[in-house]
Amino acid sequence: MTDASFPPARETPPATPRVGLFATCLVDLFRPSVGFAAVRLLEQAGCRVEVPEAQTCCGQPAYNAGDRADTKAIARQVVAAFESFDYVVVPSGSCGAMLHEHYPALFADEPDFAPRVRALADKTHELVSFLADVMKLETVPGRFAGSVTYHDSCSGLRELGVKAQPRRLLAGIEGLELRELRDAEVCCGFGGTFCVKYPEISDKIVSEKCKAIEESGAELLLAGDLGCLLNMAGKLKRRGSGVRSRHVAEVLAGELDQPAIGEPDPS
Repeated sequence: MTDASFPPARETPPATPRVGLFATCLVDLFRPSVGFAAVRLLEQAGCRVEVPEAQTCCGQPAYNAGDRADTKAIARQVVAAFESFDYVVVPSGSCGAMLHEHYPALFADEPDFAPRVRALADKTHELVSFLADVMKLETVPGRFAGSVTYHDSCSGLRELGVKAQPRRLLAGIEGLELRELRDAEVCCGFGGTFCVKYPEISDKIVSEKCKAIEESGAELLLAGDLGCLLNMAGKLKRRGSGVRSRHVAEVLAGELDQPAIGEPDPS
């Protein structure tokens, strides 16, 4: 039975969907422009967007460290903050997958709370897949004359099936040339705490990834996960590469006033 305090997942969106934007920690602390770009894209698609002030972390760092008790405490806050929305949209495959894939398993042993978690999970979507698959967005406000390459982040690709959607929307931007990345589906080496626990392995992986990025000949690297982008942008910078990095939402929304990731503000 579905609790009347929160709406069920929808197969067909209402005329003006009420969307809760789960901004993510990295966007909030390191790249707020991604959040603003997400709001612009969602509003253009016809959504009414709200960003609940009560939101914090999705709990993924604690979950990956094996701390189930604190993960559950965080998840309960997320459920309470977002369950009243028609949809929950996340500009991150990893955080989106945490809500969509891992929350239900986390609360499988709590039959009283599990239905609320399942309802939240069913209406949670990664940003670009939501725009393309649910809202059927065909045109975006972004304009970019130049070449880009795209990295498929592990969680978005393997847990949420995000692959064709960003490419489909990027194809609609006049002047943009997409140069496919060799081994685009291979990990960048970030992996959350993986890069801290296994720094030498992580560095080897990101070095190979950056080599492939440079070989593409693209001037701009795009991805849908800020953690991956911070990792790759940092390595590209240390290599002295001229390739710049941005979240795909920034290009789709035309939010390009901020310097690329890791670049100094000229002002």
